[in-house]
Amino acid sequence: MSFTVTLQPSGRQFQVARDEPVLAAAIREGVGLPYGCRDGACGSCKSRLLEGRVIHGAHQLKALTVEEEEAGWMLSCCAAPQCDLVIEARSVPGAGEFPVQKVPVRVRSLDKPTADVAILHLQLPATTRFQYHPGQYVEFILRDGARRSYSMANAPAAEGAAADAGLELHIRHMPGGKFTDHVFGAMKEKDILRMEGPFGSFYLREGSKPIVLLASGTGFAPIQAIVQQMRAKGIDRPAVLYWGGRRAADLYRDAWAREAAATMPNLRYVPVLSEAEPGWTGRTGFVHEAVMADLPDLSGHEVYACGAPVMVSAAQRDFILQCRLPDEAFFADSFTSEADKA
Repeated sequence: MSFTVTLQPSGRQFQVARDEPVLAAAIREGVGLPYGCRDGACGSCKSRLLEGRVIHGAHQLKALTVEEEEAGWMLSCCAAPQCDLVIEARSVPGAGEFPVQKVPVRVRSLDKPTADVAILHLQLPATTRFQYHPGQYVEFILRDGARRSYSMANAPAAEGAAADAGLELHIRHMPGGKFTDHVFGAMKEKDILRMEGPFGSFYLREGSKPIVLLASGTGFAPIQAIVQQMRAKGIDRPAVLYWGGRRAADLYRDAWAREAAATMPNLRYVPVLSEAEPGWTGRTGFVHEAVMADLPDLSGHEVYACGAPVMVSAAQRDFILQCRLPDEAFFADSFTSEADKA
């Protein structure tokens, strides 16, 4: 049995099986819904249920509270329809544009710029054309079927990367983590991994508004891909990149960011440390507060934020409430680890 889901205000319709999450069907049908983690942790897919009834699978209360659910909100990533539905949801141009593929990838190189960050370069099969928007992510499928998500840190070949560039990922070591312990332990060059993607609705929208790129830690990865896209396509919208870490070593691609800002007239780079060592002459404090100090009025901007959930949620709340950022101008990818979900 399947049910019809109608999206408002677009009027787009698609079919969803009775026990299938709405988002899974939307991805399969190439329908552009907003989403991030796909497992009820981030809240990016929160939508208003106008008509019908759904049953939610397991999810975190921070993503959808009991009060929000009673008020008619739903998480499309874990809500299964029990009848035909009408949902109010923003359409995301370009989401679903590229087919989701399962592909084997080979480890080309593995570098560790710091003790807890690895730069992983993956080689795609020669016959595979893997397309994605800079900012999207892939999921590694582990031997036991578990999945781990990581954003591409490079723009695809069509965006200016070398034809054989493959994929670049930035991985932070989470001690005890099923996948990251392997990356920082037994993984070696030429290993084969199974991967599926692309996923996610975090990527640069077309437009002319000035851009704030906001990252913490390895949330820099998709931001780097977006900067590469801007340089390759000659996107000259004014942009400022704020990258926050605890200490200088956490800004593991600081030289790259400085070079990008030096060669792109429209890009400015502001590194921010929350626990700066003696000798640091740059900005200090919480990275999103540095944005607020510099740009107290964000009403004419778009913000693209990626990093720790606490940073992303604080930025969204404070930018909207205190800096007049329109709610629809905040785009985010919250790096929710398995530990965070637990």
